[in-house]
Amino acid sequence: MLMGKIILLIALLWLCPGTQAQVPETTDSLKQISLDELTISVTRFAENKKFLAQQVHSISAKKIAFYNQQTTAELLTHTGNVFIQKSQLGGGSPVIRGFEANKVLISIDGVRMNNAIYRGGHLQNVLTMDNAILEKTEILFGPASVMYGSDALGGVISFYTKNPVLSKVPNKTVVSGSAFTRYASAYNEKTGHVNFSIGGKNIGSLTSFTFSDFGDLRQGSRYFTRFPDWGKRTFYVEHINGKDSIIANKNPSKQVQTGYKQYDLLQKILFNTGNFTHSINLQYSTSSNIFRYDRLIEMTAAGLPRSAQWYYGPQQRLMAAWNLKLPAGTFYDKAQIILSYQNIEESRHNRNFRSTILNHRIENVQVGILNADFFKKIARTEFSYGTEINYNDVGSKAYAENITSGLRSPLDTRYPDGGSKTQSFAAYGTVLHKFSDKIIFNAGMRHTAYRLSANFKDTTFFPFPFKNMKQKNDALSGNLGLVFLPGADWKISLLLASGFRAPNVDDATKVFESGGGTLIVPNPGIRPEKTINYELGITKNLKQKLQLSSCIWYTKYSDILTTDFSTFNGSPTIIYNGQTSSVVTLINKKNAYSWGVGGNVTAEINKYFSFSSNINYTYGRIKEQLKDYPLDHIPPIYGKISLTGRFGKLTSELFSLYNGTKDSSDYNLRGEDNQVYSADVLRGYTPSWITTNLRLAYEISPLISCQLAVENISDKFYRVFGSGLSAPGRNIVLTLRAKL
Repeated sequence: MLMGKIILLIALLWLCPGTQAQVPETTDSLKQISLDELTISVTRFAENKKFLAQQVHSISAKKIAFYNQQTTAELLTHTGNVFIQKSQLGGGSPVIRGFEANKVLISIDGVRMNNAIYRGGHLQNVLTMDNAILEKTEILFGPASVMYGSDALGGVISFYTKNPVLSKVPNKTVVSGSAFTRYASAYNEKTGHVNFSIGGKNIGSLTSFTFSDFGDLRQGSRYFTRFPDWGKRTFYVEHINGKDSIIANKNPSKQVQTGYKQYDLLQKILFNTGNFTHSINLQYSTSSNIFRYDRLIEMTAAGLPRSAQWYYGPQQRLMAAWNLKLPAGTFYDKAQIILSYQNIEESRHNRNFRSTILNHRIENVQVGILNADFFKKIARTEFSYGTEINYNDVGSKAYAENITSGLRSPLDTRYPDGGSKTQSFAAYGTVLHKFSDKIIFNAGMRHTAYRLSANFKDTTFFPFPFKNMKQKNDALSGNLGLVFLPGADWKISLLLASGFRAPNVDDATKVFESGGGTLIVPNPGIRPEKTINYELGITKNLKQKLQLSSCIWYTKYSDILTTDFSTFNGSPTIIYNGQTSSVVTLINKKNAYSWGVGGNVTAEINKYFSFSSNINYTYGRIKEQLKDYPLDHIPPIYGKISLTGRFGKLTSELFSLYNGTKDSSDYNLRGEDNQVYSADVLRGYTPSWITTNLRLAYEISPLISCQLAVENISDKFYRVFGSGLSAPGRNIVLTLRAKL
């Protein structure tokens, strides 16, 4: 039965869909489909995709504007190549090849965003990227630890923001800019964006600002016949006259307590000094409080709300980076140095129903990174090499507040109260050699030394036998790739690549009451998680009007960090916060495997219409003695089907997004699959769904354009696997754009 499914899926790849294909820009003028396309993220310098064994998907600025999505997470969803989980409206956790959160690396303008407190559950940090100012987004599939080090197990999502425009004429200033305003009915969204660039011959400035106001999200009203009440918001809690009260929701399709606001600011300064190019890159993102919606709908065994309040405080991200591009030298043709600083603050605030105690936990991470990257070409061989130094300083605070009296009392911190630090030092090298015009060899290697230290200052909450914890880990990663170009319209690639993820502060030091009378305690002895990935990719063009692309891959996943029962001072239990809890700790216990297939078909039907479709399937299991157990974070089969039309000044796209069934037999009930939010809570089960959507863009004049979209036209109710938030119902999106 399983082999039959594999054969069927491989056959489908040549008839339909995938993650790794090159899709023509939906708003570009019509052009023939080609294998030639430049990518930056694989080698950190521009390289033709057809020479690289790793699978890459690119999203241009024009396509980003045409997709016109509320957040960067929604943008990734609309590619059909990245799966997104949501626990709240101000959320969006990308999944690539069954890897999520701290196992997917995110970078912005060449600077890694993953920091020492990226957790293994679900992360919404991708929302701090303002998609309105993006020039390009690239998605790398599979391990990319040679170029990016720790965390790049499932892949890498690289965001590149726009740059100032310099004048090509001496003594002349170039001024350009754009703005838009958008309204979306399902979110009651009001968004405004403006950016402007001023540039002379050697110096330029780009300023960008975006503000979004999201109301409570309205889900679809056409519910599943089998699950007519699934996802309905029948109540919410309000604090009235000093008491928590349960309020009946007059509109059960309205997910009350999901709205939030977000602000994004970017400032870039670009200037040339002789043969050197400097860029100063300042980015700031913040939000209002964001309700943790999935926790607000949880009920106790007594049928009462579990929480009266559960929200994230403003998610703040500040980045300052200096990018220096050097002229060619003896040992390199191209070189760039990036020195960056990031300051990230996040917080959690929760209060149980009818409790007077509101808990506050605040985390601050300061990150300093130095990247130095070099490129050299000698005859038919290209070399890339460089180094990275990374430093994280984590501060953690906490207090409990009595909402009646206003008094504050001590509370255990999420991470060591005396602070935690990580340092990593890495060097890498890659080679691309063209044996001929048809055979290209890729190889690379990286060594990373990772260090962690933590200080438990207050022994009241942390009565451990140690006050200081230190950890050392070293990792060697590499890749080997072979690309065969038998003709101008063929590409066949083979890739063997390893990846690793070093335990961070969240893994090694977190003290966490996980429920059920268990307490997770630190373990200084944990080691990096590791993967080895094998994959085959095939792309074929037919008369440069039709492109078929497919990829099949297998990943061996070892030394998985997972919780297990342990002892503390020789005892299997511990008294913590006045309660006796079983001791649980994180260990390298499990081995697992996953495999998957992805494919894409892209066709230029005629001068008016083009068609594209992609599909992605992943299967993952943890190896166990009696029977292999489902690996968590594995999405059901998913993808996108699209028909794009271009008629002069009008561009249209009729498309469907879809997910297959997530059956109960594929749920991981021990991990992060969140069966409690599924349609069948007892077994864990999420039914399949498909939406029909339409978007239009019309150029009123060379300076003004408008857009109209109707998403989820049938107003179908559905919930994405693993999500505690239901998807938007029928959503009418109106946008007006202007440019200088």
